[in-house]
Amino acid sequence: MIAFPLLGAFILLVFNRFTNRWGHLLGVAMSLASFVVAVLAFFELLGLGEEQRRQAVHLYEFIPGMVDMGLLIDPLSISFALLITGVGSLIHIYSIGYMAHDEHRRRFFSYLNLFVSAMLLLVLADNYVGLFIGWEGVGLASYLLIGFWQFKPSAATAAKKAFVVNRVGDFGLLVGMFIMWTTFGTLTFSQLGEEVGKGASNGTLTAIGLLLLLGACGKSAQLPLQSWLLDAMEGPTPVSALIHAATMVTAGVYLVVRSGAFFFPEGSAQALAVAIVGAATLLAGAIIGCAKDDIKKGLAGSTMSQIGYMMLGAGLGPAGYAFAIGHLITHGFFKADMFLGAGSVMHGMNDEVDMRKYGGLRKYMPLTFVTFIVGYLAIIGFPLLSGYFTKDGIIETAVHHQPVLGWLAVLGAGITGFYMSRMVFMTFFGQKRWAENAHPHESPAVMTLPLIILSIGSIFLGGYLILSNTLMDFLAPAVGAPEVRPEFHPFTTPGLATLALVAVGAAYAWMKYGKAEVPAVQPRGSFLTTFARRDLYGDAINESLFMRPGQWLTRLAVFFDNRGVDGVVNGLAAGIGGSSGRLRRLQTGFARTYALSILIGAALLTGALLLVGTI
Repeated sequence: MIAFPLLGAFILLVFNRFTNRWGHLLGVAMSLASFVVAVLAFFELLGLGEEQRRQAVHLYEFIPGMVDMGLLIDPLSISFALLITGVGSLIHIYSIGYMAHDEHRRRFFSYLNLFVSAMLLLVLADNYVGLFIGWEGVGLASYLLIGFWQFKPSAATAAKKAFVVNRVGDFGLLVGMFIMWTTFGTLTFSQLGEEVGKGASNGTLTAIGLLLLLGACGKSAQLPLQSWLLDAMEGPTPVSALIHAATMVTAGVYLVVRSGAFFFPEGSAQALAVAIVGAATLLAGAIIGCAKDDIKKGLAGSTMSQIGYMMLGAGLGPAGYAFAIGHLITHGFFKADMFLGAGSVMHGMNDEVDMRKYGGLRKYMPLTFVTFIVGYLAIIGFPLLSGYFTKDGIIETAVHHQPVLGWLAVLGAGITGFYMSRMVFMTFFGQKRWAENAHPHESPAVMTLPLIILSIGSIFLGGYLILSNTLMDFLAPAVGAPEVRPEFHPFTTPGLATLALVAVGAAYAWMKYGKAEVPAVQPRGSFLTTFARRDLYGDAINESLFMRPGQWLTRLAVFFDNRGVDGVVNGLAAGIGGSSGRLRRLQTGFARTYALSILIGAALLTGALLLVGTI
């Protein structure tokens, strides 16, 4: 699985322009080959008994005395591998059409292959060192793909911002690994589970859990490290679909679930912290999504929010793991569907991203419209679609275990109903608000076929995974099973409240953006609207708390270096140089001067001896 896309990236990068004609086809073929291997591994795993569904594959001795490089094929890792290679291959295919006129298309596919390979290493490694290598690999690929159009200053800046913010989270993950090694003497998942089970201090587990959570927040754009995600939309739209919706940003959820030994028993501070971060982020992302006119940034806010739901579920332990992973998988389908749908709209609208310049596109892009509507219905939790089963499952479990956070999740679902409906109404309904040179048209089949496949998954996948606890039973050998198996009930109080709030949000969006005329220029709005448009002042907070103090510290260090360190060195050098300049004047170079000096010295010495003799 890992080798195929890695080989593809190697060939495309090393042979450079010689692969321009067929490089995109090679990239697609390598991703599809990896998907085939993942499917075969999945069915082989299904053929084993539950107690055998954790297969370790030793590769080689990596760091002697510390860790061997190996892979772990279990229900959790194979679920991610299927998502990465399956949805990733569809996005590769879509990119053939989307990037058809880009002169650097071959390089784009090499970066996509590199990303898929690194992401697979992240989820398949059997230890934290291998996971960290994949973790940094996807960070590198994300940097390269966000800034792919380097001629745009905004894209280059967004790439650097994503890279820097993620280093903060990576620092937390790295320090957590240091503590693991110091405390337990191993970094292998299976051995750590055994060592933690033997007993470890609560303080150590809390420290490791919180550091791992910091790493997860950076990679998954959760509070307080969320500021990079919306800027990352500067990259090509397939990048947003693959990296910033379906796969990489879910790596934090994988890390929390895989590291469950450090977050539970239930009720621990670190587990509660995960749930709180998830609940806060799902609300923050939803609020941001309400005020964005850029269709991709609106979807990015939605991604923050939906991953918040996953983190909330992961913070509930085995009772929420299946719903969190289930929502992660279904979200990969319906959010990739909508991101690629947004790319299809941009393709037909001269790369325009402002929804205020859309309107009435459903007649001109029927396939894009239908598939986007399916993703929209899935994400708002329309009954019987994928999101209805997975997101409502998280809400139900949260209300049972953490009532306050659960009801906040219900509120978030209502806001989701509003901002996603707003997006649909502004884009596909209402009056035409296009520029004169816009000629909307449907995308080619190479772009619409992946949309159709993703929309089919958005309809049926959630019910298949959640009903009868199919996914929970499958994941149990890897993540454990809850003491009480939950059952999906459609008519509970939280479930009905969620549907009611979603309906209210959708109706309000219709009144504001479907029925009424959409202003061509963004209205000023209230303080709350400005708050959301500026991403909850996340950049301003980072600037005030970190960037400005960092500048002051830098200036202080420069002043101390110039006046302190350099001042001492330069002063000493000047003193020696001045003294040497004065002493050198005694060396005239005339023999008569030296003879006179000798004479005077001898006279003084003789006088001194006579004086001493007299005494």
